[in-house]
Amino acid sequence: MNASPITTTHSTPTEGEKPSVPPSHAHIRKTVEAYLANHPDERDTLVGLLSALDHPDPTSRTTLPGHVTCSAVVIDRNRHVLHILHRVTGLFLVPGGHIEPGDRSLLAAALRELSEEAGIPADALTLTPHALGAPIDIDVHDIDANPAKGERAHRHYDFRYAFYLADEQPPEIVLQDQEVSGSRWVPITDITSLTLRAKLIDEGLDGQPEPVNASALIHNGAGSYLLHLRDDVPGIWQPWSMALIGGGRQRGDQTLEGTLRRELSEEVPGLRLEAVEPYAVEEAISIDGLRVPISVFSVEWNGNPDQLELREGVLLCWFKPDQLDRLRLSPGLADLIRRHAAEHPETARPGEAAPVWDGGSRTVLNGIGVHLHLEDEHGRVLLGLRHPDVTYAGNEWHFLAGRCEQESAVTCLVREAREEAGLVIDPADVKLVHVVHVVDTPGGQPLMQMVFQADRWEGIPELREPDKCLAWQWWERANLPERLVPYTRAAIDGITAGRHYTELGWDR
Repeated sequence: MNASPITTTHSTPTEGEKPSVPPSHAHIRKTVEAYLANHPDERDTLVGLLSALDHPDPTSRTTLPGHVTCSAVVIDRNRHVLHILHRVTGLFLVPGGHIEPGDRSLLAAALRELSEEAGIPADALTLTPHALGAPIDIDVHDIDANPAKGERAHRHYDFRYAFYLADEQPPEIVLQDQEVSGSRWVPITDITSLTLRAKLIDEGLDGQPEPVNASALIHNGAGSYLLHLRDDVPGIWQPWSMALIGGGRQRGDQTLEGTLRRELSEEVPGLRLEAVEPYAVEEAISIDGLRVPISVFSVEWNGNPDQLELREGVLLCWFKPDQLDRLRLSPGLADLIRRHAAEHPETARPGEAAPVWDGGSRTVLNGIGVHLHLEDEHGRVLLGLRHPDVTYAGNEWHFLAGRCEQESAVTCLVREAREEAGLVIDPADVKLVHVVHVVDTPGGQPLMQMVFQADRWEGIPELREPDKCLAWQWWERANLPERLVPYTRAAIDGITAGRHYTELGWDR
């Protein structure tokens, strides 16, 4: 199994998009309702939890008579479950505890508690195939009063999440000495919690990892591969990267092929694929840090992706293996495609022309531009007056921009900044801040404009290529030039508003 994240894994973004707040009411209520849909006979048992959800913060320790907690049920290859000995209670319990403000989700809270109490990191674990990000059990138990902490007797509504060990060899247990004094692996049949024991047995959880995600490696028989540009909405892993179409298994999916076909119907309903063949099992790391086994299916399809209805993501395009270095890809995807291409060489059939929508025929990368958004210490934006003969931007003000030449987008941007304006930029100081998708162009091919921002640079903008740019000037955002390339204006407006994506109609 290769450590190659290649497809969409759903979770919540981690990089500072939101302040540190506990899981939302909506998240908790949705989790509870999904659990009760699987266990409708427990609704009466959880009536206190449902009442707690009416409180402003059902995860707070001060919410009485009860509040939400989370635990991690870790199952090894021998069908044993990790228990730790708590000093306060003197009981062996699965690792768990209270939710903290920085926990993005209930599952993330369980993983944090596991790491703190037993030293097991998330990347030592994988989701179980029958409890996909949902609690395997919600336990209700009473907590005695603790006068030393000023706590009255209350209840915990404990959301228990089940995980398998990703490797056969169990990780080292590093106990949190302040609260934990021992650990042991307990056979599922010996677990003292009757509800947890019954559910683990009923679900047949055996500790053997298997794929919980499926994706489609779609090729056209002429050496091109269909890639999907992810958008930037909550729950999408690694936004603004090219990936395969696919997603996570859901409880109702009977097979992983069923998972794939359901995902296709949700993301691209008009994409009709015939026989799909299992090709490889890869591995991704989710935003929560879990290892995610992925079943990759190979399938041939020769069609026009621009004619498909895309309900998730930004666009679909054909690419050849020699174009991959120019793209921002999911880690491991380039190796996967090149391996498949080496095993499935192009086979030209006598008298048959290349497919109309072959990626090499229409040079997909001509529709992708890279742009540099620079701001000086006064918040002004650097724009260049483009030469009248420059395509798409003649005689108008525009970002410093360029087209990739067998290189990554960031490498292209750094090169263009040096060649066109004499600016020296460290690639480590560059980040993607906005994408403008220009649709309904005269040529019929959408344009994708990727806008990057550099936090630092060296040099003063100077004219290096007068056949491309006639002048450089810093502009106040509130007083931009009237003759400004539309997608440049759209990107500046989006960046100012904190948006990451704009779809723009062609208006020339």
